Amino acid sequence: GLLVALLSGAPAWCADYKLGDRLRPCYAAKSGYKTVSWDDLLPADWNPLAALKGLDLAKLDDADPRADAALEKLRKAWDAAPGNPAMNGRNIRIPGFIVSLDGGPNEMREFLLVPYFGACIHVPPPPANQIIHVMPDKPVKGVKNMEAVWVIGKISLGISDTTMGNSSYRMQAVSVTPYKK
Repeated sequence: GLLVALLSGAPAWCADYKLGDRLRPCYAAKSGYKTVSWDDLLPADWNPLAALKGLDLAKLDDADPRADAALEKLRKAWDAAPGNPAMNGRNIRIPGFIVSLDGGPNEMREFLLVPYFGACIHVPPPPANQIIHVMPDKPVKGVKNMEAVWVIGKISLGISDTTMGNSSYRMQAVSVTPYKK
């Protein structure tokens, strides 16, 4: 379909990932920053499906207006998904995929970091607490949209509303490097 057409002819680095693929955080970091997983960004008491409580999705047809209303309600809840207060102000290292916000051809000054390949580009964005709005200390050169990277820096709670998705976090990045499997 459309996704195959979009990804055919993609750069070689892109062929390593399929829509929805997640990166494994390896914990042997020499950076002095704590390696965290995307699950660490979720508040313990947050339920991503709370907006659908009491609705039997199995009984809804795609053409049912209640299905559209449920998806809209879920999207609003996910766009306002809270960050984990325990992460605020921490120095972390996290792997993810880049979604460019500034579109510079040779360098990026601002991007979203997302947990899985294709997020925000080919599928609806993940919940806001699974998106980090990254502002590197200096422009990042030689990276491409949806490239897998490690980002190291200070994360803080902070809402960002962008054309590619909403985020519950901001990160001042001191380092953005290619992800190695």
